Amino acid sequence: MENFIEVLNNGYVILGVILVNIILILLYISNNVKLKKINKKYTDFMKKIGNGKNIEDDLKVYINRVEKVENDNKELAEFCESLNKELNKSIKKVGIVRYNAFKDTGSDLSFALALLNENNDGVVLNGIYSREMSNIYAKPIVAGKSNYTISEMEQEAINRAIEANGYNIVK
Repeated sequence: MENFIEVLNNGYVILGVILVNIILILLYISNNVKLKKINKKYTDFMKKIGNGKNIEDDLKVYINRVEKVENDNKELAEFCESLNKELNKSIKKVGIVRYNAFKDTGSDLSFALALLNENNDGVVLNGIYSREMSNIYAKPIVAGKSNYTISEMEQEAINRAIEANGYNIVK
């Protein structure tokens, strides 16, 4: 331990440590000067590319806009998906059959009208016209079938609606 203290008390060791510290300080200053020059060149280069404006700022703004558009697109896609689900519940298929319910009326004034959604759920309306009165009957339809007795004309209207697949077929 005494040898170590004697070495530290030696003037050459202290001078060497001071010299190493001075060299390290000069290297630090040199590196800082070089770093400032590189930063200045980078800033000038970015301004030159950006026609006087800093392109880095423009890129940040552009990235923010792209992220906003991506979020908006995601929201729109989710909204469209929910609309499609709701649209499947709406009436898309229509089938109508006109017929003469009674021989004495003279024309096809009676009708059967089927209004169905994508899953063939809906209603069939049957309007029966006679000279004395006119009646309309409604029957619920689930998957193209009804729990009520369906007439031949009502079944034909249902079949036309299912075949139409969104287009009205009138015959």
